Amino acid sequence: MSLTVADLARGAMTEFQEKLRQQHEESMHRELEALLATANKEEAEISRKDFDGFKKLFHRFLQVKGPSVNWAKINRPPEDSIQPYDRIKAKGLPDDITTSLNKLVVVKLNGGLGTSMGCKGPKSLISVRNENTFLDLTVQQIEHLNKTFNTDVPLVLMNSFNTDEDTKKILQKYSHHRVNIHTFNQSRYPRINKESLLPIAKGMGLNGANTEAWYPPGHGDIYASFHNSGLLDKLLAEGREYIFVSNIDNLGATVDLFILHHLMSLPADRRCEFIMEVTDKTRADVKGGTLIQYEDHLRLLEIAQVPKAHVDEFKSVTKFKIFNTNNLWISLPAIKRLQEKNAMDMEIIVNPKTLDGGLNVIQLETAVGAAIKSFKNAMGVNVPRSRFLPVKTSSDLLLVMSNLYSLDAGSLTMSKKREFLTTPHVKLGSSFTKVQEFLKRFENIPDMLELDHLTVSGDVTFGKNVSLKGTVIIIANHGDRIDIPAGAVLENKIVSGNLRILDH
Repeated sequence: MSLTVADLARGAMTEFQEKLRQQHEESMHRELEALLATANKEEAEISRKDFDGFKKLFHRFLQVKGPSVNWAKINRPPEDSIQPYDRIKAKGLPDDITTSLNKLVVVKLNGGLGTSMGCKGPKSLISVRNENTFLDLTVQQIEHLNKTFNTDVPLVLMNSFNTDEDTKKILQKYSHHRVNIHTFNQSRYPRINKESLLPIAKGMGLNGANTEAWYPPGHGDIYASFHNSGLLDKLLAEGREYIFVSNIDNLGATVDLFILHHLMSLPADRRCEFIMEVTDKTRADVKGGTLIQYEDHLRLLEIAQVPKAHVDEFKSVTKFKIFNTNNLWISLPAIKRLQEKNAMDMEIIVNPKTLDGGLNVIQLETAVGAAIKSFKNAMGVNVPRSRFLPVKTSSDLLLVMSNLYSLDAGSLTMSKKREFLTTPHVKLGSSFTKVQEFLKRFENIPDMLELDHLTVSGDVTFGKNVSLKGTVIIIANHGDRIDIPAGAVLENKIVSGNLRILDH
């Protein structure tokens, strides 16, 4: 068998690429060591653990080229791998659910800032309902659970270096509540210069020139940082078996006793180590990650992994009917086993950013749900939409502040007076993006019980006791202003132009 010139060229190329990879890794290693040398002893110890994880991610980033999935290998998940919630609920509950609750830990992902909603500090400290913040509502929910079932479910917050200090200050106010709160910090990774593939940080500090040099590497980091913090072992020693993980801004993510009982009632040899709650896609969720069958495993497919030619197919509501709510139930012993064997397999998400000064950097991240393929007997549960109530924008905030929901012991439930189970589709324009601006534009939140669709654009304000029904579109053109008068009832109306109501 004779080698062609092309084969030789290919061989030389791969050898060249391999050398280049090694050089990148060696340079990165040197830079990280130089950064650690600028830290005090305690900080250096923590950061060294962080950097070990980062180096593994960087190594894989250099190895992997192109999309991480072969589109032809994607299959729909087998029927039994995604159970309808009603089937799990039909099992009912045992007389003694307290025993199961005592094996549970609630973990909230609390690494995010409120910047997209124009707020400073942790997003969990934004007021969402009757002066209650996301964190207040979470504490109320768990306290209610602990009182009702005479149990002791702890709350664990995964903070980031962005949110840790502010969150810890606030936690003091819950010291008399019946809930034990623990925190741990997710890792802090260096942003990489896109051209040189080296860190942009000049030292371990977070201020001055270094403000933009660091990032928390996505919620997939939970496994390593939970393990590194020592908290995982502490909870295992207390006899805890499962964590229920969700985003702190998802107000629908309450502890579900039926799913918990399902997990606890399976025989030991068929124990399910991972449940992902999924729900039916609507037009609003086309970018959400979905579950697929891939090489005999359930796997989470995110939009970032989809080859460009197939993005429209991925967004189709007919082919991929469900999406991941990021409400996850995960076995603690399994996390420990996989961490210690270094067997947690998550696809890398390469997140490109442009910094204020125009510098192009990349962040290497992972998603917590992507580890599903590493766990035994993993499954999806198709839950009602009410378990997915995220507040990402002021449009979401308007919904949860309105009379569509009633608040009971920290949990929001859809009002019995609403005829449809779906939430209205709300799109508020840029004048409403920042929470402070948003609040100034409503004297109080309109009655939205019979609303289907609301679009508001431009300089618009709402008087007291406004009622919105059906489809309402309000558009103030540039330079115009629309004041919706107190007590107005708008049903299937388009309001445009200029409407000022002046006191005389």
